[in-house]
Amino acid sequence: MSSELDLAGRVVELVRRAAGPSAEAEVNAVRKELALTRFANSYIHQNVAEATTTVALRLHLDGRTAAASTTLTGDDGLRDLVERTVAAARLGPLDPKWPGLAPPAPAPGAGDCDEATAQASPDERAERVRAFVEAANGLETAGYCRTLYRSGGFANTAGQSAGDRVAEAALDGIARFGGVDGVARLASARLADLDGAVLGARAAVKARAGAAPVELPPDRYEVVLEPSAVADLLHNLSAYGFNGRIHNERQSFAAPGERQFDPAITLVDDAPGTPGLPYDAEGTPRRRMALVERGVTRAVAHDRRTAAEAGVASTGHSTSERGNWGPMALNLRLEPSAVDGGGAPTEVSGPVADSATAALVARVRRGLLVTDLWYTRVLDPKSLVITGLTRNGVWLIEDGEVTTAVRNFRFTQSYPKALAPGAVLGVGTHSVMHADGWDTAWWTAPALRLASWNFTGGASG
Repeated sequence: MSSELDLAGRVVELVRRAAGPSAEAEVNAVRKELALTRFANSYIHQNVAEATTTVALRLHLDGRTAAASTTLTGDDGLRDLVERTVAAARLGPLDPKWPGLAPPAPAPGAGDCDEATAQASPDERAERVRAFVEAANGLETAGYCRTLYRSGGFANTAGQSAGDRVAEAALDGIARFGGVDGVARLASARLADLDGAVLGARAAVKARAGAAPVELPPDRYEVVLEPSAVADLLHNLSAYGFNGRIHNERQSFAAPGERQFDPAITLVDDAPGTPGLPYDAEGTPRRRMALVERGVTRAVAHDRRTAAEAGVASTGHSTSERGNWGPMALNLRLEPSAVDGGGAPTEVSGPVADSATAALVARVRRGLLVTDLWYTRVLDPKSLVITGLTRNGVWLIEDGEVTTAVRNFRFTQSYPKALAPGAVLGVGTHSVMHADGWDTAWWTAPALRLASWNFTGGASG
């Protein structure tokens, strides 16, 4: 952490020398060490690792703003970064809505960085892959095990500085039986939490249970969405609903103060409870923030610019490294139920992976169990109507029992409407963390039982 803080501070001093005391600058220095062990056809075929330190500078000078970054962290590289950014700022358009810099404020610690995860060896990842493959009991398997270590430092000319170290691990794999894939995945701040044998067995059971699927007609069905499917809801709600830029542009469904969700729904963004750094790209501390409390929308995510436009304070959700996407809650968690039966994961039994999900399934007279939602795309941002496909297993539920594998569907569904008052029939008691493909976002969710999901066709059309 100290080296990244030092890098950020050095760039701030270079800006002061090059652009004078009136320049406003913020600097993010992040070292990312990503290691990936991939397997296919039940064999490890690739082990790769990369270590990159990126220094990003945003500068406001004479009413104009410019940004640039570099991976060259020597003296020459840092001087070049500053010179390029100063030149760009002097040539750029006026920025009348510049919100200023984050003031000095302590950032909460992200928690102890798990050193065993940060320093994990290829052998340790391979052990989990071996366990996954062996637990699949002869089925063809594929997937990956990854570890990620991130050390960050932030400084600006207003005197704010912050830094921390975090680590994360993820295992994601499929088992294939007769052309049918079963999946199991898990992310955690500790590699030790990933049990390849448990996940491999789960994927194999789901693959075998998905054999010989039948085709059901498109319709509205009651559903139990497994945590991996719920993760897609959280991703899209964060990106398009609770995004401050989209909300300011009146393209979001979110209406703070209104009861837009079922009372069973509480959504919390909690960076200190996940492997994310505890401050955003502008240096604003990230703290626990409820976006939805017992069905009532409370807030949307803001960076400094969108907050200034809305007349509120930044919530610490700048994602300026993602360009102009806007602020996002990248550590979104759907709070599990404390009373809906079930509990911690139990022995694998059929396609239902744990007792918490089984408790939801047991209450369904007729509906569908859905593993994954994927290839999801927004049709109407205001109502957040999404179209996409199911994947990695769908099963018919009859009288509380999973009975028959079902072919994949296409769906067209408003995500907020699916979670509206009266639409949520149950929330599981056991949450699962899933890592996003961006490797800076984590979605934590239990299973959900929903009254209706609009399936509009088969997977082929």
